[in-house]
Amino acid sequence: MGAMTPNDLKAARREAEELLNFIDASPSPFHACAEAAARLKPLGFVELDEQAAWPAKPGRYYVIRSGSIVAWAIPANAKPWTGARIVGAHTDSPNLRIKPKPDTGAAGYRQLGVDVYGGVLHNSWLNRELGLSGRAVVKTKSGRETRLFKIDRPCAVLPQLAIHLDRSVNDNGLVLDKQAHLTPIWGLGRPRENEFKEWLANELSVAAENVVAWDAMLHDVQPSSFAGASQEFVAAPRLDNLNSCFCALRGFVQRLEETRELAHVAVVCLFDHEEVGSTSHRGAASPLLKDALERIVLGRGGTREDYHRAIAASVCVSADMAHALHPNYREKYEPDHWVALNAGPAIKINVNTRYATDAEGEAHFAAACERAGVPFQRYVHRSNLACGTTIGPVTAANLGIVTLDVGNPELSMHSAREFAGAHDPWYLAKALAAFFE
Repeated sequence: MGAMTPNDLKAARREAEELLNFIDASPSPFHACAEAAARLKPLGFVELDEQAAWPAKPGRYYVIRSGSIVAWAIPANAKPWTGARIVGAHTDSPNLRIKPKPDTGAAGYRQLGVDVYGGVLHNSWLNRELGLSGRAVVKTKSGRETRLFKIDRPCAVLPQLAIHLDRSVNDNGLVLDKQAHLTPIWGLGRPRENEFKEWLANELSVAAENVVAWDAMLHDVQPSSFAGASQEFVAAPRLDNLNSCFCALRGFVQRLEETRELAHVAVVCLFDHEEVGSTSHRGAASPLLKDALERIVLGRGGTREDYHRAIAASVCVSADMAHALHPNYREKYEPDHWVALNAGPAIKINVNTRYATDAEGEAHFAAACERAGVPFQRYVHRSNLACGTTIGPVTAANLGIVTLDVGNPELSMHSAREFAGAHDPWYLAKALAAFFE
């Protein structure tokens, strides 16, 4: 594809800066959806209520279900049976989440009881200043409402045991018990019942008795940043998978900004709960996307036959991060499929369908990259290691459409802070813009 020009490098830098802003604004899946909506509204997107009738005319719309969002653009000349080009990603990341009765502690410390969400790299959460974010349901005069909160100041910390008290840690490795060792400190003194609830109520400016429930989680308050001698990397929390969410939105918007009319219905779906299996009312295994696609067809006067024709004509990209080669652990990788940072997105292939890609899907994305002038790579997991999975196989099985898995390469996947190439968001956004063709 050739070397990047100075203008390309400037464009890639701007894209990466926007990615870092998006990540810092999105410490929870609920914030990620709110941030996505805030970026779509100025472009004429209208939020729809799932309980209301949807418009029968072409246009730009989105619907939010808790930590998931589906957005779509229907071209003016679309028939009810016109197929869709879909890009899916996920809004959640492995983290530590606050229990319903979190007030605990010992030995003169006040601590927060947490549950481990997803495949957390436990040690990566040690010695970090942690903020709190999420949503709370509160009572109001008219009933109940949901409020987001984002507390970016350091509220808690998980100090590591000193090496003087664990002399073998560097030779034998660090082992952390999820129940015993991952309980953050957030104050001194005796734990008191309802302290967290009262503290959260104060942050929300409501009375403690009006806080009904919460989905609260810890996040690293260190801002996302560029890294490397030439600033060719990004270091940030939640790159898996807010990087893909951002690129899906950017590719979507870039395609809509072109003067040429869409040939397909363009759809972006950002799901919650991928890190814990996708089986929830808003995960990729739910009927959220399927129902939205059906309503898009039926709402415009199409029939069930038209819906099935549209599904048969549709293709989905599942965008999730890929494993870049780690230079210190080369033996952990499939030797003929090393993936590099800043070398373009990776098409992810697994014959046991842990990724959804087959030859047809691979050809779709390769063609999109070629149209966009974007380099791409192919990732295959080492045969003697268990392979992770994505929303791709779930979406393919749920909808019965050609689905492929791609992702930008990264290091430190599932760490509290991850590491990736600063040029790759620009590459992936351009490729996805071309995919919407």
